[in-house]
Amino acid sequence: MIFLDERILITGGAGFIGRSLSVRLLKSGYTVTVIDNLDPQVHGKNPDLKFFKHNKIKFIHGSILNHDLLGQAIQNQDYIIHLAAHTATGQSMYRIAEDTSINVLGMAKLMDYIVNNSHSIQKIIIASSRAVYGEGAYHCPHCGKIPKPKRISENLEKGLFELFCPYCGTQLIPQPTDEECILNPLSIYGASKVSIEYIASLSGTVAKIPITILRYQNVYGPGQALGNPYTGILSVFGTCLLNKAPISVFEDGQESRDFIYIDDAINATLSALKSESTNNQVYNIGTGIRTSICEVAALLIKEFDSHSEYMINGKYRIGDIRHNFADTSKAFRDFGFTSQISLDKGIQKFISWFSKQEIPQNNLMMSIKEMEGKNILKGGRQRSCIPQN
Repeated sequence: MIFLDERILITGGAGFIGRSLSVRLLKSGYTVTVIDNLDPQVHGKNPDLKFFKHNKIKFIHGSILNHDLLGQAIQNQDYIIHLAAHTATGQSMYRIAEDTSINVLGMAKLMDYIVNNSHSIQKIIIASSRAVYGEGAYHCPHCGKIPKPKRISENLEKGLFELFCPYCGTQLIPQPTDEECILNPLSIYGASKVSIEYIASLSGTVAKIPITILRYQNVYGPGQALGNPYTGILSVFGTCLLNKAPISVFEDGQESRDFIYIDDAINATLSALKSESTNNQVYNIGTGIRTSICEVAALLIKEFDSHSEYMINGKYRIGDIRHNFADTSKAFRDFGFTSQISLDKGIQKFISWFSKQEIPQNNLMMSIKEMEGKNILKGGRQRSCIPQN
């Protein structure tokens, strides 16, 4: 269905999700405006602005913290998809002011403008994160559901990376995390996303504008930022492969995430935008499938046809979680969302795109040294692994 004469603003729209979303919105007949500060860590020193000119997207270069630019961007818009964020979980633990300024103050500035100025906004989609849950849902075979589980530093220092029951000491079993799970962020980034959710929801009530919050799992696919070692596991690992360097995996490699392909994430976002049933609701956007980091590394090496090894470095990062995967039943029930692209197929598509890109600088070891210097990355019992075909 084509929706004509509707205007939409995407904050942080020059990023990975924003660009793919812009193209889909244009095809659906929307007029698209993007505001983005083009952070060099994400976009490099020479961002490709031809993308916006070619696609006839109105592009505003600047920060959402700039009141005048923000007002210019919001005026005459019908919808806002708020993606602008500092997303590096590890860095958030020591670049605290930067993370909270961009994320929390950025959200506050956006909603403050809307509450206090005339506008035509009909609905706002907020990009949140699985990080708000921390470790998410866990079950003890003896004690049942465990609220707000967490790992203790003594175990991490011994290389015991799983979670254990605080009552009986049994290893906990990860469960799909639904939207009613207690919010328990373990990183500054996760805490900032919790704040964003509350700011958006409360001020949306004042402004009488529907707010829909989407808690994305690990989104991956063509278009991910290359050379940024702080976010995007697949792009980080892929950069290592292109540079013929070993992949370095934290902990024991058995930590797991829910990986959702970019097209599925975009489909969910657009469906949530147009469905009235999503108004003032929160949704997990993922696949509901848990995949270990070692499995991801092995799949990449296989699809890349590489003879590389991956290194288990045994290091753990403060603020990281062990397991988290989404219960997506609410999104399916309310607006029919279910992921369509398997991880195998998604990685094939990612590699097909990635292998054609200019070889990016491999900054992984630089980021490891930086985090070690900040006392964020600790431990280390390195061993190499050769993936089995």
